[in-house]
Amino acid sequence: MKITLQACSGRHPAARHGAPPALRALSLDVAAGEQIAVIGPSGAGKTTLLHLLACALAPSAGALALDDRYPWTLPRADLHRLRGSLFLAPQVPPLPPRQRVVTAVLAGRLPHIGLGQSLRSLFYPSAIAMADAALAHFDLSDKLFERVDRLSGGERQRVGLARALVAEASLFLVDEPLSALDPMRAVQAIAALTQAARERGATLVTTLHHVEMALAHFPRIIGLREGELAFDLPAAQVTPERLRALYAQHLDEMTGPAPVMTDTPATASPPAVMHCR
Repeated sequence: MKITLQACSGRHPAARHGAPPALRALSLDVAAGEQIAVIGPSGAGKTTLLHLLACALAPSAGALALDDRYPWTLPRADLHRLRGSLFLAPQVPPLPPRQRVVTAVLAGRLPHIGLGQSLRSLFYPSAIAMADAALAHFDLSDKLFERVDRLSGGERQRVGLARALVAEASLFLVDEPLSALDPMRAVQAIAALTQAARERGATLVTTLHHVEMALAHFPRIIGLREGELAFDLPAAQVTPERLRALYAQHLDEMTGPAPVMTDTPATASPPAVMHCR
């Protein structure tokens, strides 16, 4: 999917009324099938950018076009169909704790199946082999029929990413997919996402705090700072000097934050907020 941002601004979904935009006058052109990593310190506007691209958030200024269509000018039915071709993976996947993993993964197909089939799949999943194959990319096949609340934090994050592999999307938007993963699992997750996008010709945009992972696995790097574009460069041209300027006063974030979820099954926790498409 082709992306065009024209002096686009946006406010974070959780921002208070009247707060300044989290993203300001950003202009970008992304060709269909490109794979891009977005880096920058906390508060740079990375998550807001993904919400704009997912059509979960309308621009407060400027314009967004996806495949030369302006989503917020489309009739409701057309906007709904467009959203069905987008896949947004939040940092903390919104997985109901009592849900089975197979059902959680197959939820990635919901925009492309009818209401009746969606309801039946809650009790009688009809694409078990597809879910199993997606989980295999993340070494989670043995968790296929496990309950979500019995998974570790890293396993839940990988289940959320496995949804992308069953989704019929032409634009993948992935927010901090490595925050709960150890280095080996992180490399595995990035490899699975980039391979899946490449095989289907989909565009992939992911935000990353792990700068080394971004430079190693993505050909194009976008640097955001304080809601503005700091640079848009091939990975080979992102020098240590540019990174130090991008992360000034935030150098500790360049290797990524400490995992926010543990490797032991979590107790009951409040549901994550997800912007439905």
